[in-house]
Amino acid sequence: MKVILKKDIVTLGDAGEVVEVKNGYANNYLIPQGMALRATEGTLKAFETQRKQQARKIEQQRVAAREVADKLQQLTLKVFAKAGESGKLFGTVTSGDIADALKNEGVAVDRRKISLEAPIKELGNYEAGVKLFMDVSATLKVTVEAEG
Repeated sequence: MKVILKKDIVTLGDAGEVVEVKNGYANNYLIPQGMALRATEGTLKAFETQRKQQARKIEQQRVAAREVADKLQQLTLKVFAKAGESGKLFGTVTSGDIADALKNEGVAVDRRKISLEAPIKELGNYEAGVKLFMDVSATLKVTVEAEG
């Protein structure tokens, strides 16, 4: 029996592939578990249409992520924190603080997508990596200044 895989299965193949399996395996395991569909003419057409729509959606997200990445590359973000006389901070500047400062600049980025080499504990200039999409990332320049 031919089936269309809905999920990646190590022994059979990747999602979206049409594979030949035994009737019992398909009817008793793959189809009831939601891992596959019978490969009829109608399901093949529907699956291909769904795949094209998903590819179009992913491409739109990639284009939007590239626009945000271009903004971030040109931006030098200023983050204000309380600091002592020697330039040491009374806390740390985290990815959450950077995300909040970005939000104030009009760029919404999830704090979990911002990566710092180490927590920022002193005033100065730093760089943070921002992973926006599967293959789109940017480097953000961050300047930490004292409040007041």
